[in-house]
Amino acid sequence: MARYTGPRTRVSRRFGVPIFGASKYLERRNYPPGVHGPKSRRKFSDYAVGLMEKQKLRYFYGLQERQFRNVYEKALRMRGVTGEKMLQLLECRLDSIVFHAGFGITRPQARQLISHGHVRVNGRKVSVPSFLVKVNDLVEVKDHNVSKQLANKSLEGSTSRVVPDWLSLDRDHLKAKLLRIPSRDEINPVANEQAIVEFYSR
Repeated sequence: MARYTGPRTRVSRRFGVPIFGASKYLERRNYPPGVHGPKSRRKFSDYAVGLMEKQKLRYFYGLQERQFRNVYEKALRMRGVTGEKMLQLLECRLDSIVFHAGFGITRPQARQLISHGHVRVNGRKVSVPSFLVKVNDLVEVKDHNVSKQLANKSLEGSTSRVVPDWLSLDRDHLKAKLLRIPSRDEINPVANEQAIVEFYSR
C-alpha cells in the first residue's frame, strides 16, 4: 500500500489543485511553495507538464509509480480512449469504491479499512485496495461490530459528499453496488489524462 506522509498542503500548492481535499491555507496562498512562488513566471516544457499531470493523479489516488504505470499499460491494451480507460480503472479500484460510498472519509482511510479486512466483495473477504470491482459487484462492510462502527463513523463524517450516480448505496446495511462504469465527465479528474498518455508514450 502506497502511503504519502509528507506535507500535503505543500504538494497541493505545487500543483495548484486541492489534491488532498479543500484547504483554507491553499486558498490564502494559491501559488507554488518556496521564496520565488509568488513571482515565478517559469514556462514549462511539454515533458514537464506531462510529468506534473502524472504526479497530480498519482498523489490523488495514492499510487506508487510502478502501480500507476501498470494502470496505464492495462488501459493501453483496452479498446477505446486510453486516457478515459485509465481513469475508469482508477475509479473502479476497491479503495475508490469504498471512498465514494462513504465507508472511508479519505482514500487512505478507505485503503486501511480494506487492508485490515473490514470489506467484502460479493460475500468474500478482499484485503487488496487495488482489486478491480466489476459492474454489479456488491461491496459491503464486514458483519462485525468494529467494522460497522468504523464505517458508520465515516458515513457520519462524509454526509456532505454526494454518492455518484454510477454507484448505489444502502446506508442501513452498509452495502454499495457498482451500477455501471463511470464516464470521463462523471469522473471529473484533477489532471489532464491526455497529457499523461503523451508523457508515457514518449
